[in-house]
Amino acid sequence: METINKILADKNPESISDYFAAHRKIETEKAKRKICAEKTIKIAILYSFTVTGVKEALGVKCFYSGIVPEFYEAPYGQYEQEAFNKNSGLYEFDPELTIVFIDIVKLLGDVFFFPYRLSDKERIRMVTEKHGTIVKLIKILSKNVSGKIVFHNFEVPVYSPLGILENKQDFGFLEMVRTLNDKIAKSFKDNSEVFIFDYDSFCSKHGKKQIANYKLYYMGDIKISLDLVPSLCEEYMGFIKPMKSIIKKCIVLDMDNTLWGGTVGEDGFDGIKLGPDPEGKPFLDFQKHILSLFERGVMLAVNSRNNLEDVLKVIRKHPYMVLKEEHFTSMQVNWNDKIFNTKAIAEDINIGLDSLIFIDDDKINREMVKKVLPQVSVVELPDDVSLYSKTLMELNDFNTCQITEEDKKKGGIYSDQKKRNEYKKNVKDIKEYLKGLDIVMTVQKANSFSIPRISQLTQKTNQFNMTTRRYSEKDIRDILDSGRYLVASVSVKDKFGDNGITGVIIVEKGAGICRIDTFLLSCRILGREIEKALLAFIVQEVKREGCKRLIGEFISTKKNAPAKDFYLNNNFKLVSPGNADVQKWELDIDSSNCAEVDFIKVFCE
Repeated sequence: METINKILADKNPESISDYFAAHRKIETEKAKRKICAEKTIKIAILYSFTVTGVKEALGVKCFYSGIVPEFYEAPYGQYEQEAFNKNSGLYEFDPELTIVFIDIVKLLGDVFFFPYRLSDKERIRMVTEKHGTIVKLIKILSKNVSGKIVFHNFEVPVYSPLGILENKQDFGFLEMVRTLNDKIAKSFKDNSEVFIFDYDSFCSKHGKKQIANYKLYYMGDIKISLDLVPSLCEEYMGFIKPMKSIIKKCIVLDMDNTLWGGTVGEDGFDGIKLGPDPEGKPFLDFQKHILSLFERGVMLAVNSRNNLEDVLKVIRKHPYMVLKEEHFTSMQVNWNDKIFNTKAIAEDINIGLDSLIFIDDDKINREMVKKVLPQVSVVELPDDVSLYSKTLMELNDFNTCQITEEDKKKGGIYSDQKKRNEYKKNVKDIKEYLKGLDIVMTVQKANSFSIPRISQLTQKTNQFNMTTRRYSEKDIRDILDSGRYLVASVSVKDKFGDNGITGVIIVEKGAGICRIDTFLLSCRILGREIEKALLAFIVQEVKREGCKRLIGEFISTKKNAPAKDFYLNNNFKLVSPGNADVQKWELDIDSSNCAEVDFIKVFCE
């Protein structure tokens, strides 16, 4: 068994030829030996034209993210046949992700070249017809594949046969394509399994004149320039990473020459560059982009070799400082090295190093973090400060398949945790601390509101997760519809604040025997005996169902060591060790003494 890191070179490929070379190397190594990876994905590619380089570039990008991919490429132009034939290779493959890309020229046929042979009403009618065709295609795919679908919208042409009179039409050709895009987006806005990839924006970003190599297009029906294939695949990774729970939770920020220009310790409060003037505006805009990420749930931390007093003065008093103390979950401002401080931030927030993104203007600091802490993602910040914001906006490490209310409140939740930590310092022992928190735990059966959060927690929770089974929203709904499971969310609050939905239980009910399929808690509520109170709740619930034996499973991963002895410490007996990674535990309900935790109030809804 070989790890991915041993196969890939340190340097990321850049050109499409680099990707082809890396792909050949990977395939050669795969033929020699098995490759060890926790994450795999099955990807289907349905294009209406010739696909060249996508499988290779996307495969390499998956490998660099720690994912071993498997691909299915539909035969040339046969996306409809694959979708509407239940016995197609597509459905036999059963992809986790299906990418559908239909060329606007293929879709419209001669109308693309002669749109004004049709009247306004006929063009409107055609949009309605093509919209219906697309919706039907996506719905049949969604019905027959268990994974997510990414559908390209259509490139709005830059040319109209009417030239400058195009925008004088009641319903012109370009408006026709824009309307089709808009109708498709609205049709799937509330569908958590279907995502519309804004290909038109992708084309605009890279320049619509550069999208196609016309010689290759006419020779082989290749619609995308090979040089842009890696960029397109990077866009695909924005969907794949959250599907595989490769999500960064916290940005670790340097201060001097990163959040402001200059060095506050040398240049002084009045000498740093931050504001609406030409020198300060790049830093001002950079902070605004960072704040927008905070407001969607990304945590922020400071890692600065500086005097704390100098930094706090800027944060608190500078008129153009956008980021304030309350935005930072952890602040490591001292003269320790960046490695020590980065580790301290992870420990302070109680998240893994692999959840951090490190941003620092100093190349030496970046190289040091990359070498010593390879789990941390290091952003290659350009020397030109005007490109800071562009660099940040191009990151796809913060994407999630759903933004929940808990995500939006995350900054405040961790601010509340600071208050708990301060309170903890002033009490005599842990029992006194826990009793003084006035903890309330609410267990609520899954509903339309909580299903997205339940799915998200199964996807991203690693430390206290007994089985680490990953479920999509569709999976959760299917489990509920079976009628054989108790599926519930767990919310926790105390006198310092509301942590929101931070736990999930899925229990399979049976005749006399029940099985805990999923038992997980967010790391931010560990250490308060919530897990014991939740287990006591489960025991009482299954006892009311007439259950005599409760089965608990522990599936070992690299990250869930904190959960390893939970069943052992709560009177379960090991009945089937299986192998070193999979254990089966059993609790005799009648002889169980899972007492309720007296300092936690439990409510069931």
